[in-house]
Amino acid sequence: MRLVAIGRMKDMAEKALMERYLRRLSPPLQITELPDGRGSSLEVKRREGEALLKALPDRAFVVVLDMSGRAVTSDVFAANLASWEESGREVCFLIGGAEGLDATVMARADAVLGFGVLTWPHMLVRIMLTEQIYRARSILAGHPYHRSGRP
Repeated sequence: MRLVAIGRMKDMAEKALMERYLRRLSPPLQITELPDGRGSSLEVKRREGEALLKALPDRAFVVVLDMSGRAVTSDVFAANLASWEESGREVCFLIGGAEGLDATVMARADAVLGFGVLTWPHMLVRIMLTEQIYRARSILAGHPYHRSGRP
């Protein structure tokens, strides 16, 4: 499983929180960070889109994180993740930059996932996604980390 994202995580507090969940994941989540694009908004989206698509392995199952995506519960995400992994294709999550995702990236997506209608900082989305992957694997393994049914 892989996460491909625009931008580099620099803040030490964000890195520490990300590492907290990465250490728990087995098999590990591979992370590819790509540089931010430069130029006009459209040019940035185009260049970042090209870089994201180029970073994908052949036959990847692409899950795009976008505010237009469907928000799901952790239990539904876990079921989706299991299904995606059973496809035999490497699951790759894509997170764009500040300008959003190019239409070519959205067209390549096998699934579009959202974390609600609020706008989230891109680095925080990485942390939230990593925690949700850990939570999903815990749910699938029957581990008590996820306390479903709590109010």
